[in-house]
Amino acid sequence: MEENRLLEIAIKAKEASKKIAIIPCELKNKALANIAANIKKNQSRILDANKKDLTEGEKLVKSGVITTSTFNRLKLDENKMRDMIQGIEDIIKLDDPIGKIQLRRQLDDGLILSRISCPIGVLGIIFEARPDVITQISALAIKSANAVILKGGKEAINTNKEIMTIIQEALDSTEGFPPNVLSQVFSREDVNLMLSMDKYINLIIPRGGNKLVKFIKENTKIPVLGHADGICHIYTDESADFEKAKRIIIDSKTQYPSACNSVETLLIYKDFNYTNQLLEALKDSGITLIDNPESWHKEYSDKILAYKIVGSLEEAIEHINEYSSGHTDSIITENENNAKIFMNAVDSAGVYHNVSTRFADGFRYGFGAEVGISTNKTHARGPVGLEGLTIYKYNLTGNGEIVKDYVEGKKHFKHKDF
Repeated sequence: MEENRLLEIAIKAKEASKKIAIIPCELKNKALANIAANIKKNQSRILDANKKDLTEGEKLVKSGVITTSTFNRLKLDENKMRDMIQGIEDIIKLDDPIGKIQLRRQLDDGLILSRISCPIGVLGIIFEARPDVITQISALAIKSANAVILKGGKEAINTNKEIMTIIQEALDSTEGFPPNVLSQVFSREDVNLMLSMDKYINLIIPRGGNKLVKFIKENTKIPVLGHADGICHIYTDESADFEKAKRIIIDSKTQYPSACNSVETLLIYKDFNYTNQLLEALKDSGITLIDNPESWHKEYSDKILAYKIVGSLEEAIEHINEYSSGHTDSIITENENNAKIFMNAVDSAGVYHNVSTRFADGFRYGFGAEVGISTNKTHARGPVGLEGLTIYKYNLTGNGEIVKDYVEGKKHFKHKDF
């Protein structure tokens, strides 16, 4: 019975993906405006549902079912509600990512090749804890003309249901907007079924811990976009400004320790003059320092920071490329040449100079929101916003041309870009 129910959802989502792909941007923006207005109007409903999840979440933490960092991600407050609404409004302001001409080439007289951006189709989003993910992904999916099936964690089930109900109310009131663009499923069995539906779901995006991402990658034929770990680094070189380094590292570790873009490893050049002062300042800010831990692959998601003294810029880069999860890594230096070498040599989705790793975020990048961070080396990398939810197709127009004429030399390609 469960399989039949999810199959029906997947079929309807596939049909909806074809309908939303061709609606005008004005209609998509109207739907988003209605969602933002309905969330603003019904914030109390969402916060009341969230209180129920938090009450249950406290029990789950005590029993060891979820971690404290997972519980922290679960909580919604007025600031997060404001950001949810602002994120939708920002997405409305962005250009339509669909139908953009990325390439236009004259193959021959009257034979024109174009590459046009288009939606991916049906997205399967599997996420843990953070209920605000629903608004981010729903808004991005609508603007990029994709259908989406969402599966949130059971620890946020009340909040997830209420947010989706409020979103659906807004979509139902939007004349001309196709049904079944957004769907929500709830059980663990639903996850297994989603992963088997490569006929209907075009892309899986997991947002959660290493265990979840690893399970998904190992149990589906559907392409997976995301990251498993958030092991981010900061390297402080000899020329680093002490005050700048202190501010950046403290922000990267303490502003939101459980976030995937929180720094986990600090590398310090052996001749940095302020090493002791820097370490003391980090301790004073509440950070627990670990010198040469058992594993450099550990993601602490807490106010814990591993550190290591290194002998050169090259050693720092080598360490990062060995142990980084490819998420976000930063160098603190006043030496522009060192910064350039670092930013070219470090193989991560985000490579920074003199800024906090916490900037790795779709909202802060001006994407309006994000569906997650990708460490893949495919079509999307880093915070994935609207562009990362599109692909492209080639359109070729002519007037009766055939390949035989070109093979036999009767005609010749010009290959001239417009």
